[in-house]
Amino acid sequence: MTATVTVPAARATTAAPKRRIWSYWRFYLALSPFYILFAVFGLYPMLSTIVLAFQRWDGLSARRFTGLDNFAFLVKDPTFWQSLENTVVLFLMSTVPTLVIALLLAVMLQSAVRFTNVYRIAYFIPNVTSLVAMAIFFSSIFSTNFGLVNAALRSLGIPQQDWLGQPWGIKIAISTMIVWQWVGYNTLIYLAGLQAIPKDQYEAAKVDGAGAVRTFFAITLPQLRPVVLFTVVMSTIGGLQTFTEPQVMVGNSGGTGQSGMTVVLFFYRAAFLDNDYGYAAAIALSIFALVLLFTAINWRIFRGRGEDR
Repeated sequence: MTATVTVPAARATTAAPKRRIWSYWRFYLALSPFYILFAVFGLYPMLSTIVLAFQRWDGLSARRFTGLDNFAFLVKDPTFWQSLENTVVLFLMSTVPTLVIALLLAVMLQSAVRFTNVYRIAYFIPNVTSLVAMAIFFSSIFSTNFGLVNAALRSLGIPQQDWLGQPWGIKIAISTMIVWQWVGYNTLIYLAGLQAIPKDQYEAAKVDGAGAVRTFFAITLPQLRPVVLFTVVMSTIGGLQTFTEPQVMVGNSGGTGQSGMTVVLFFYRAAFLDNDYGYAAAIALSIFALVLLFTAINWRIFRGRGEDR
């Protein structure tokens, strides 16, 4: 008697969730464009890149499976290691100054009384300006004969430099452009984080006699830890994918001694100039692994101790 009553009840409970799921088909239909676009333009290219990394293909002939040959050649390729070194150096030369300057500007804007909105708009303008136009503009600034930088050096009695004709000059020009472009963006993010810090903490520190420097390191930085982590991670992802700046300023060759050759520029040259798409896919996977590695390192360094528990 009990069994005959229990079995239909169990069937009813298992059939009810299915009916509830199908009752939300309108919501699934509304969300489907995102998943369809992601599958076509995101998931499929990623899977295709992974498969292509184990093949040889010039874009016209049939694909040929080569196993790990592309990765073996990548490890032995001196150009790849040079591009990797250039990428890391440019990342350090641009990201560290960008975040430090942005944090200082945010603190100054937080204490400013007049024209705050004007400063915010002025700092954010470089981030919405065309990247190609900025690269051309900075190429003219660092020009040997007619650049503003050399004109300033000559006015001070310092010999002019061939900025775009020597290895470190190329790195300085590229990193300067990146700093100029992203300082304002990170400044506004830090400013938003500063405005979220309770004012009573600063008032208590002022009552205790803490100076500006001690207040900054004791209150501001600890409270901004999640914001700093976000900016560091995003700057890492963007900095390790530097492409347009060196490509426009020094060309596809990377400039003198390939000192401006980044990993993404090396990938572009292998794919669209050498037509070696299998090798380019292997380079793309190495970029992905590099971004994951640096992101994990930054996450480990900047996250709070309470998150370790």
